[in-house]
Amino acid sequence: MDFQAAETFIVDELRRGLSPTLYYHGLHHTLDVMQVAMELAPAEGVTDPEDLTLLRTAALYHDAGFLYTYEGHEARGSELARATLPRFGYSPGQIEQICAMIMATKYPPEPATHLAQILCDADLGYLGRPDFEAISATLFRELMARQLITDEHAWFQLQARFLTHHQYWTATAAARRAASKQAQLDHILAVLAAWPDPGNPIKT
Repeated sequence: MDFQAAETFIVDELRRGLSPTLYYHGLHHTLDVMQVAMELAPAEGVTDPEDLTLLRTAALYHDAGFLYTYEGHEARGSELARATLPRFGYSPGQIEQICAMIMATKYPPEPATHLAQILCDADLGYLGRPDFEAISATLFRELMARQLITDEHAWFQLQARFLTHHQYWTATAAARRAASKQAQLDHILAVLAAWPDPGNPIKT
């Protein structure tokens, strides 16, 4: 496997091809997911060089489908991985492991392997982090640009549902982020509780 060549290829494709209105799902997100995955892996006892390379590659390709589509991007990203990774020396078996990790990130996530669990936790690595609000704002902007959400109140409701049902897949991510994620959920619920009633918009 020539990971460096695969990385150069896909990063260049993402840099040139992703829509500028992917305020959340831009190249910066892909690179953040790879970094978080590489932080979680050793803490989770993953040290095998091949496993680490497969995980890094899956992180780089997990949102590459956004080059082509918004809905169903995981499947398109898997197609791109199958089409391009052979030229970088990845075997069919290795590519299928990568594609399984990519598909595991489709919501709701269903990671069937330890590596997929790590990738799923890395994909939502901003939950519980100090930059949660700033990153959430980019997702709000992205969804608004696509008319997938109507207003700020609907956004807070969506966040509340998402955080309520979200679960960590690795013990490391849970230990590092669960408490602060709960604090973020509590804050969102408090904001919703204080939201002005449409029939009486001024609360005193």
